[in-house]
Amino acid sequence: MMRVAVLLGGMSAEREVSLRSGAQVIAALRSAGFEVLPVEVGEDLRAVIAALTPAPDVVFNALHGRFGEDGTIQGVLDYLGIPYTHSGVRASALAMDKAAAKAVFAHAGLPVAPHRVIDIAELAEHDPLPPPYVVKPVNEGSSVGVYIVQPGGNNRAQIVKEWHYGLAMAEQFVPGRELTVGVLEDRALVVTEILSEESFYDYHAKYAAGGSRHVVPADIPAEVAQQARDVALAAHRALGCRGASRADLRYDDASGRLVLLEVNTQPGMTPTSLLPEQAAYVGMDFRALCAWMVERAACRV
Repeated sequence: MMRVAVLLGGMSAEREVSLRSGAQVIAALRSAGFEVLPVEVGEDLRAVIAALTPAPDVVFNALHGRFGEDGTIQGVLDYLGIPYTHSGVRASALAMDKAAAKAVFAHAGLPVAPHRVIDIAELAEHDPLPPPYVVKPVNEGSSVGVYIVQPGGNNRAQIVKEWHYGLAMAEQFVPGRELTVGVLEDRALVVTEILSEESFYDYHAKYAAGGSRHVVPADIPAEVAQQARDVALAAHRALGCRGASRADLRYDDASGRLVLLEVNTQPGMTPTSLLPEQAAYVGMDFRALCAWMVERAACRV
């Protein structure tokens, strides 16, 4: 019987999400017939390594955010020679660094919005871009620390006061609809539209029950859906991702503009998560999805 260690928790702002993802994965893998070892990750790396000794056959990485999806834990597992799910060091680090990822996307000819990296103190002095624009951390996920500055808005000083995320990115706000596309290795799944009462698909909308509604498949023109799937797959390949990823996009009905926002190399695996919904839509239930990830685990760079 294959022995799978599931890493969950971690030290990022997304710890609670990871704990929920990990619990779902543990139950699914056990029901699929794997021997599962839960490993709750904290600040003590030595404890994590001890928990992985003797080495399991595979590590299922259910960590989110910094240290879990930025290449850090991936490097540790490569060093230990333990195969693991999802992307390797390089792709994980690139995807987590929004500035680096956008440079890769632009080089690949993919549609990205105008943006620039700033020191957050600059925001107190002036608008780094013509409003409306979005301010987000360069190295966080799940819409943690994301703000929108509207024309005539007076929230710049408050953003600076509350900021504790390091470097920031200012990005042109793209009006329209929130779309996302999951990718499993070389296959783009289906386009989901995310409808939320919030001003954008923020942390609450992503993970709170009732925070958002998902329309699968999105009610958009067939050619736009195909373009979104093509962009998601191209972004996955451009970063060098493996296993599962999920691309977030914006689509403006009025102009027909489709923009790639970012790629998540550790998509959520909770009851409200998008990738499991998309996999189910194409005929792969949650247990089969988790098993698919384990079966394709490898050591990567």
